[in-house]
Amino acid sequence: MKAPATQAPDKEDQFAIAVLRARGIQVADIQALARDQTPFARRTTLWSRNPAPGVALTARMVELGDGCFTNAFTLTVDLDRARCRAASSPAGFHLRDLVHGDAVAAVSGSFSYISDDPAYQPAEPCLDLAVRDGRVASLPTITKPALLIYQGRPLVRTLAATGTLTITGRTHIWTGSKDPQPGHRPGHLTIFGAANCHVRYRDEPRTGFLRDVDPATNTTSRTPDGLDCTVSPTATGLRITALRPGGGADLFTGAFVLRAHRPWPAHLTVGAPVHVTSIDTLHTRDVESALSLGPSAADAAAGRTRAWDLSLGTSPFRVTARYARTLLALRGNRLHLQVLDGAPLTSTFQGTTPQETADLCAQSGMDPAQVFHLDGGQTSKIAYTREDQEPDVVGSLHYLQWPATTDAPFRWQGIDGRLLRSALVISTPKEPR
Repeated sequence: MKAPATQAPDKEDQFAIAVLRARGIQVADIQALARDQTPFARRTTLWSRNPAPGVALTARMVELGDGCFTNAFTLTVDLDRARCRAASSPAGFHLRDLVHGDAVAAVSGSFSYISDDPAYQPAEPCLDLAVRDGRVASLPTITKPALLIYQGRPLVRTLAATGTLTITGRTHIWTGSKDPQPGHRPGHLTIFGAANCHVRYRDEPRTGFLRDVDPATNTTSRTPDGLDCTVSPTATGLRITALRPGGGADLFTGAFVLRAHRPWPAHLTVGAPVHVTSIDTLHTRDVESALSLGPSAADAAAGRTRAWDLSLGTSPFRVTARYARTLLALRGNRLHLQVLDGAPLTSTFQGTTPQETADLCAQSGMDPAQVFHLDGGQTSKIAYTREDQEPDVVGSLHYLQWPATTDAPFRWQGIDGRLLRSALVISTPKEPR
C-alpha cells in the first residue's frame, strides 16, 4: 500500500494516536499504518478475565519460530451457565455494539461477502446458510459445516445442501447448486446465492488492491429449459419477487434464487410465498439461528477448501498464507472461541498458516477436525464486558478504514473494527460479581 507523505495529524488522527498510546501501542502517524503496522507486533502478557459467571477470556503469546509469533485470545463458555446465539444482519453492525444488557461477549461470525464497491452489494451478504430469529435468510449452495442453535443449544455439524420447502403450500426438494445435481426431476429446485459469486482482486495504487465482482458475470448460468425464481424477504416472509426464464438471474438481487426446469409448475409466480421446512434432516422449526462455518482446521491444512475459495477471492487458506484466524470448537457443554491475532503489514506478527493453526489446535488438546474457522483476517475480534461494565475488544486493533475518495485519509478503526454481517453473541443472566 502507498500512503500520503507524513504530515501533521488532524484531530481524528490525534485522538486515535492517544487511544493507541493508552493501550501501550506507540504510533506516531496513523497514515503510516497503511504501509507499516509494526507497532502492533507486541507480545501479550498472560492474563485472564471473567466477563460473567461461566464465561472466561484468556490471553497468551505463542511463538511460531523464526521470530514469528501470534497472540491467542480464547473465550471459553460454559453452556450450562451462559447462552450463545448466532446474530446476523444485512445492514451490519460493529462487534462492540452487541455487548450490552445480558450480552457479555461477542465474537466475529462466519464468512460474509466483502467488497470495496459500495454500489454493488448482495441483498443477503451471509454466504450460504443463515437463519436469524427462526427465519431462514439464505440457504447453502454446497455441503458445509454449520453452527446451529438447535432446540435451544449450540450444535456443530456438517449439513448436506439439501432439504425441503413449500411454495404456495406445495412441497419441493431443493439442493445446492455447487453440489452434484440429482438430475431434472419434476418439482426439484436448485439453490443459487451470494456464495456462487467469484470475488476478484485488482491492483490499486493507494490501498494496494480492490475487491469486487463483475456484475455482468455475477449471475446464474444460462439454460434454455430453466426458470430462475428470485426469492426475497418481505414483511410476511419469503416470497418470489422475480422470474427469469432461461437463467441469468443476478445472484445479489434476493436472499437466494430457486431454479426449476421444464415443465415449470404453474404455482411459480411472482408473489408466491416460500417456506423452508427442512435443511438436511433438520426441521427448521427447531432452528433458532444458524450460520455456515468455514473449513475445519484439519481440512484447511490439507487444502480441502474448494467450497469457500471463489466466494472469498484470494483464499485465506493458501499453504503459506499467514492470516489472523478466528476459530470455534464445541466440546460437550463447553464452547471455545479463539482469535489468533496478527497484522498483515508486519514481518513477525501476520497470524498463522493453516498448518500452524492445526498444529496449535492439536497442541492444546483439540482435534483439528473438530475446530472450525470463522471469518478471520482483519475481521478477527472478540468483544467483552470489562469489570467496569464497559465493552472492550481484543484482536485486529490495527484495522484501518480505507479512504472513500482519492484525497481522503485512512482512518484507524481498531476498536470498532470492520462492519460485520454476522457474529456469535454470548449472554448470561446478571449475577453479583
